[in-house]
Amino acid sequence: MIAPPITLTTDYGTGEHLVGAMKGVICSILPEARIFDITHEAAPFDILDAALTVAGEYRYWPAETIHVVVVDPGVGTARRAILVKAGAYFFIAPDNGVLSLVFEREGGFRAWHITNERYFLNPVSRTFHGRDIFAPAAAWLARNREPESFGPEVSDCERFALPKPQISETAIRGKILRADRFGNLLTNLRPEDAPKLATGASFRLHTGHAEITRRVQVFGEGPPGAPCLLVGSSGYFEIAVNRGSAAEATGAGAGSSFTVEFD
Repeated sequence: MIAPPITLTTDYGTGEHLVGAMKGVICSILPEARIFDITHEAAPFDILDAALTVAGEYRYWPAETIHVVVVDPGVGTARRAILVKAGAYFFIAPDNGVLSLVFEREGGFRAWHITNERYFLNPVSRTFHGRDIFAPAAAWLARNREPESFGPEVSDCERFALPKPQISETAIRGKILRADRFGNLLTNLRPEDAPKLATGASFRLHTGHAEITRRVQVFGEGPPGAPCLLVGSSGYFEIAVNRGSAAEATGAGAGSSFTVEFD
């Protein structure tokens, strides 16, 4: 039987040995492992950034894929390591809310607290659970397909909700959730939240030091250097600049507020 894919999402970066150590552990347990990097450039310690990354990619993988997510500012504390079955996929991660958007999108899910030390790399470091708990758990799960053997089932996983925009007839207040590597700004506003904005009403969006009044369908429709509004591949409104950085053009970034006023 072909081993299911194992994906890795971390904030470790690629300039250290950390990712290599995780892959080495997986291959030592499962030589035929198929390991794929999603990213190792999640914003350090930023659980929301990692949650958005995982939510944006996991459904495009084959059923039974094992997604390992290690953005873990609480490593070594009482936070749990969990194994989750949600929809057609498995997830292995710290129980710190990083899977919140997966829980929201999949509805029903099952989760297990990873406590069976048979599946650990011993001795377990207090500061590198990616290598000593999450990586070996992924390899063993790919081998035995028995999530129930990893520990007791739990139903109280940590989770958070994305901040909701405040919407009235004349104005919207929202938040920028992240800035990607191109400088595009992902908002917490969806077209279904704001039909007026989605269907062509004139508007003025303010964020950072910028005012934005142009809505486009694709990046290339925007005039160079001018921030515009569009619906991105995530299904949320984004602020973007054609061949430029909206973050630089507006002075806004993750956590910044924005307002929309209608004429």
